Amino acid sequence: MSATAADPVGTPRGGGSSGAVLEIEDLHVTFKTEDGPVYAVRGVDLAVHESEVLGVVGESGSGKSVTMLAAMGLLPKSATISGSVKFRGEELLGREQSDVRHYRGSKIAMIFQDPLTALNPVLKVGDQIAEAVLAHNDMSQNQAYAKAISLLDQVGIPQPATRASQYPHEFSGGMRQRAMIAMAISNDPEVLIADEPTTALDVTIQAQILEVIQEVQAATKSAVVFITHDLGVIARLATRVRVLYAGRSAEVGTVDDIFENPGHPYTVGLMSSIPRGDGSRLRPIPGSPPNMLAPPSGCAFRPRCKYSAEICEMEVPMLRVVGKHDQLAACHFSEQLMGHWDMDA
Repeated sequence: MSATAADPVGTPRGGGSSGAVLEIEDLHVTFKTEDGPVYAVRGVDLAVHESEVLGVVGESGSGKSVTMLAAMGLLPKSATISGSVKFRGEELLGREQSDVRHYRGSKIAMIFQDPLTALNPVLKVGDQIAEAVLAHNDMSQNQAYAKAISLLDQVGIPQPATRASQYPHEFSGGMRQRAMIAMAISNDPEVLIADEPTTALDVTIQAQILEVIQEVQAATKSAVVFITHDLGVIARLATRVRVLYAGRSAEVGTVDDIFENPGHPYTVGLMSSIPRGDGSRLRPIPGSPPNMLAPPSGCAFRPRCKYSAEICEMEVPMLRVVGKHDQLAACHFSEQLMGHWDMDA
């Protein structure tokens, strides 16, 4: 792949990888709107391997959810998609929806951000989970419903048989999210995508849901892609991290490497926004994410970056190896600045 303005990031080490369970290469997603095309994803590469937890991090509008919805085949017809999405080497993009449905739910499943809208309000929770089971298994309705009760029990819902006969509005927010997790794992998927599943929950419930996901991942050995804007969550769950900004990869690496020595100023900004427990003041990233109707030239983070220079306006930075263990960053000044970031500046 060439490194052009539209496709700045090739597939170096840590990007795509043969042997990955799910592999995304040079993914572009553009939405048609009345105001013009929105360039939501611009050449993202991503790979998730057996039994690992990959964190995908970035602010709203960075392309996190759109990337994974494209992989699931769940984007609307207004989206133009190009690139490659492979599950165990088999291409999914461009296939008939009937073929993609074979993978969706059974091989790749998703925990959605808002369970209240993802669950059908007029169907009982147990029936909805049983329906997901029946979609990919040859069994009776009674067997599927029994499995639904077992799944509710697995994700920690008390009195699962009673709860299975209730409607989503009778569940608390945390219980609805647990029910969504139960539905997502109902067919033992090999890849589980969690799309900011704790965003709408209070801190105590968030911790419980994260614990459930950890337990499920340990029990099923599935690969997990955890989408979030919170690096604190990633520090707890993930083994590797991919930071997205304005539809492109800003940084890729292990959790330890990135937290010890981040290679991109955007990653530093996200880390500076994490409460540190020492009484220090949170320091938000100045400015706002770019308008993807007209992304800025050069480095998209340039208008918000205190390290910006002329080259940042003229050239899109390549994602390249900048640290230990194939840590990658798309910043012109990573080598000079790694180890010297000032998070309190």
